[in-house]
Amino acid sequence: QVQLVESGGGLVQAGGSLRLSCAASGRTVSTNSMGWFRQAPGKEREFVAAINWSGGSRFFADSVKGRFTISRDNAKNTVYLQMNSLKSEDTAVYYCAAPRRILVVPLRVEEYDYWGQGTQVTVSS
Repeated sequence: QVQLVESGGGLVQAGGSLRLSCAASGRTVSTNSMGWFRQAPGKEREFVAAINWSGGSRFFADSVKGRFTISRDNAKNTVYLQMNSLKSEDTAVYYCAAPRRILVVPLRVEEYDYWGQGTQVTVSS
């Protein structure tokens, strides 16, 4: 079993930056890809970014390309989401997630098995 805990959310002005962290415990996730998703009020949870086990492959939603970066530190069992040039439409609860399967990088919500509790990101305009 894997437990995921996100941190780093908060209130930021448009154009600002935040870095989210997701710490895994229970077992190592160094062989799993990891993903970040978000859910705004009244909307479905959507894919934001994903990274493979080594960090060599990264994927981003079109809406965040060029502004967000995903990275990981397997020694710390932690994945990060650096968010720059934030916009009001980035306001949401952000979740990290991990799939049970290894050697794949899922991009869909239903392909992930372990989820954190989420951290709120609010961007004021």
